[in-house]
Amino acid sequence: MSVPADPPVAGARGVVLHEHRGAVSVVRLPADAPEPSWARGGPLVSVTRSTEELSVVCPTLAVPEQLPGPVQGPYAAYEVAGPTDSALTGVLAGLLRPLADGGISVFAVSTFATDWVLVPASSTAPARAAWRAAGHEVEVLAA
Repeated sequence: MSVPADPPVAGARGVVLHEHRGAVSVVRLPADAPEPSWARGGPLVSVTRSTEELSVVCPTLAVPEQLPGPVQGPYAAYEVAGPTDSALTGVLAGLLRPLADGGISVFAVSTFATDWVLVPASSTAPARAAWRAAGHEVEVLAA
């Protein structure tokens, strides 16, 4: 009788990350705020609403100067090369563990096809070093 193989665990082997050019920021707006028309451009735009807030991730250059909520950033945006299989386990854990061990804060965003890890722009060099030491590959994309 054959035993089915364990499902793949992404954190057990290296993951390829694409470092995108252009800083992104995270904005917190009131839960009842309309979706912002200014949240446009690349490399990533994410608008997420909960009962407590409307969170917006978008290019830093797109964020208006006057907003009714706090803004965090700039962040560097790292995309897991994908698409990734949603059946994989440990993708984010394998990427976040080396950063946590190095004292690097993150903001994570998942889409249907992949995961994104946002790292403070001032921490890009230590983040790359931590990922590479953990067996991951970081490819800096051209503008």
